[in-house]
Amino acid sequence: MRNPEPISTPRHAVSARQIAKAGLVAALYAVLTVFAPVPQYGGIQFRVAEAMTVLPFLFPEAVFGLTVGCFVANLFSPFLLDCVVGTSATLLAALWTSRLKKPLLAPMPPVVCNAVIVGAEIAWFMAQDGENFLRAWLFNGFTVGFGELLACYVLGLLLLRTLQKLSARRS
Repeated sequence: MRNPEPISTPRHAVSARQIAKAGLVAALYAVLTVFAPVPQYGGIQFRVAEAMTVLPFLFPEAVFGLTVGCFVANLFSPFLLDCVVGTSATLLAALWTSRLKKPLLAPMPPVVCNAVIVGAEIAWFMAQDGENFLRAWLFNGFTVGFGELLACYVLGLLLLRTLQKLSARRS
């Protein structure tokens, strides 16, 4: 009788720990967005949970967690399209962040992606005719981008540095 082939794990197998981290990120993002007492949807918004968008810089499984968390949070948005557009902006930003090499750049992708993509989405709802769209996009891109800038560069960098220090202490 022949020995069976050894069971090997695929090169990119996902561990239970990675799934748990992604789930924790998703839950925390959704809870912080839905229950924080600050504007979370619309042209003027400040999502505290967006500070977590720096996490893919440290661990790639956060990409999935942020995407799922954003989708769940956007189910509560007054803009139904936010479930697709806003979630896509978060996914794109998370993938971009996961590829960066310098921690100071980690907050940049969410700021840019949300200012451009979510700003355009809100502008579309405000001014569906082409005449006022550009003005509305510039305004909403600025206001969404500014809120994102505060969340990501102030809170996000603080989170990133804290996690890096904790990780260094464990080593």
